[in-house]
Amino acid sequence: MSGAEQVVPVAGMPCWINLMVDDLAAARAFYTAVLGWEFRRSSLGSQFVVASAEGLPVAGMGERRPGLAPASEWTPYFAVRDADVTAARIRERGATLAVGPIPLGQGRAGLAADPDGAAFGFWEGPALAWVPGEEGAPARLDLQTRDVFDAAKFYGEVFGWATEARIDVTYRRHHVGVEKDDRPALSLRSGGSPSAEQAQLRPRWLVNFPVDDVERAVDAAIKAGGTRPRLPAASWAPKGFSRTLQSPDGGLFTLSYRNS
Repeated sequence: MSGAEQVVPVAGMPCWINLMVDDLAAARAFYTAVLGWEFRRSSLGSQFVVASAEGLPVAGMGERRPGLAPASEWTPYFAVRDADVTAARIRERGATLAVGPIPLGQGRAGLAADPDGAAFGFWEGPALAWVPGEEGAPARLDLQTRDVFDAAKFYGEVFGWATEARIDVTYRRHHVGVEKDDRPALSLRSGGSPSAEQAQLRPRWLVNFPVDDVERAVDAAIKAGGTRPRLPAASWAPKGFSRTLQSPDGGLFTLSYRNS
């Protein structure tokens, strides 16, 4: 992460998002065209940069080593008090611990996949001021999963949602909402199929970026080499008007109108 202002994130809540790509220069050009991002080097070396919008940190982006990482996928990182405890909880619940915990910058990180295959990371240590659920948040995170209640149980136990005073979990039909300080922070919904051939229909964490003009951003993405994957009419999508896009490197993300 960058040496910019850092805070102690709320344990159990997302604190960052990352994307690993084959061509870092091309990815920077694409997201600059679509979202107007600016980039600066981070403390992790020249092959990892921090994206910012209007001076605020949005995401991390790095160039992966050939053959050592899967296709590009936006990955959320959740803040934890103890990375070793989190890793043990992940393994105990039948999920996959792919990496870590390993020292990284001023903290420790791990990468995992939940029992249905949705990838996520966890982070112990200080983080950039990246606050989901607040006005002007840089991104919204939504889990598309096979069984929303199984997923809520898994993440709730791994990240200790029930023991965190600032976190509330609300259960509804086909939907679980997670709030921080009475503000919506996460949304978990049924609809993902582990056997789906299309990546966008499998269980996954969906990263949604707010923009002032969705269609303008979609047009910019197509001109910059992105695509709009075809989705069945009944497929799940985040609440409100949104568009799903795929970058030239394969990274899926959604766009919605700011404050929608």
